[in-house]
Amino acid sequence: MNEIKKEDLEEIKKEYTQNKINTVSRHALNKNKISDLVTLSERSSCLQNNFSINLDTLPVTNQKASGRCWIFAGCNILREKVAKKYNLEQFELSQNYIAFYDKLEKCNYFMTSIISLLDKDLDDRTLSFILTRGIEDGGQWDMFVNIISKYGVVPKDVFPETYQSSNTKEVDNLLNLYLRGFTAKIRNIKSNKTKVEEFRKKGIKEVYQILCSCFGIPPVKFSFEYVDKDKNYNIMKDITPNEFLEDFVEFNATDYISIINSPTKDKPFNELYTVKYLGNVVEGRKIRYINLPMERFKELVLFQLTDKESVWFGSDCTKYGNRENGFWDDASYNEQELFQVDLNMTKEEMLDMRESAMNHAMVLTGVNIDEEKPTKWKIQNSWGDETAHKGYFVATDTWFDKYVYQVVINKKYLNEEELNILDKQPIELEPWDPMGTLAHN
Repeated sequence: MNEIKKEDLEEIKKEYTQNKINTVSRHALNKNKISDLVTLSERSSCLQNNFSINLDTLPVTNQKASGRCWIFAGCNILREKVAKKYNLEQFELSQNYIAFYDKLEKCNYFMTSIISLLDKDLDDRTLSFILTRGIEDGGQWDMFVNIISKYGVVPKDVFPETYQSSNTKEVDNLLNLYLRGFTAKIRNIKSNKTKVEEFRKKGIKEVYQILCSCFGIPPVKFSFEYVDKDKNYNIMKDITPNEFLEDFVEFNATDYISIINSPTKDKPFNELYTVKYLGNVVEGRKIRYINLPMERFKELVLFQLTDKESVWFGSDCTKYGNRENGFWDDASYNEQELFQVDLNMTKEEMLDMRESAMNHAMVLTGVNIDEEKPTKWKIQNSWGDETAHKGYFVATDTWFDKYVYQVVINKKYLNEEELNILDKQPIELEPWDPMGTLAHN
């Protein structure tokens, strides 16, 4: 039997109370946060905001109360190209515009997935997972690419934020209520394919109406109006969003590929992976990653940063971070000493045991190199400029090793073997695989 016996508890209690460290810890924890008590202040010298490679980038953005970090990170990559080309001091792309079409496409992706599973029982694991997850703000790089490739981009001034786009909890709940109701109804008409398709089209129409009411009506044409650093006024009229992407941003999305670091036994390195039922645009490109060892993973990042191009990346931002002081550093905290327990886990174990996974996307804009190795990384976040170093954060290299899972790299930096991997049929991962999590913080 595996019950907890009272006599065992008495012995444990006696041992606990006789340890003076436990008494001190208990009194301290009565009035303080755990994170404050386990922070090692002597680490501050390792976290200074100075870097040997430091890209000159625009001021940070603010996703506010939404999970659109991956969209903000993607827009922050693209806007640098516009700002450089037109000599701009300030510039943002409309994150709301991309989020509008992402939600519309995600709803269609959800409906299409549900239709493909109409013959499954409600306790089928895949169907249950899709219904439980619903649709959310979060996403991944290939989902960003799918939206901009189909719908283009527009300046933020053309399609600005609304209260709902900056505070998405209620609209997400509303859409998921609608989609689960859609599922309940369509399962009753599953034998009639014509009615099923009519019902899906009706669903998209109604979702579109909800999104227009919450986020606004997306523009079809617009004027690009700006004043450059030299105070010159310019305006270009009658531009479509796709023309703006192609002619003004000049970004070729097909040049970029996601690289992951997942050191788990079920994902051998140097293979191509995708995730079942993960995506937004039904006809868009699939989620694809090459899994590489961390040494090569970082080498590719350094190639891109050295060429003065920032890097979209996904990490677990919930681990060992300090929002106010602007850092992520696993060595700045020591819970084990306070509680006298072993909390060590490898990256592989954290992924397998669901202790960690990607949940936030940001942009790498610098790195410090000492004796030919990185020691810390500069991060452009999207949490506004009132935290950290005007919104820019520092991450130590040891934290990077443990909690960074995905980077987006121009294919020109890949070697021949890695390029050949892209021609392979990707290995399909289950929808609930840790690599299928969405950046949403």
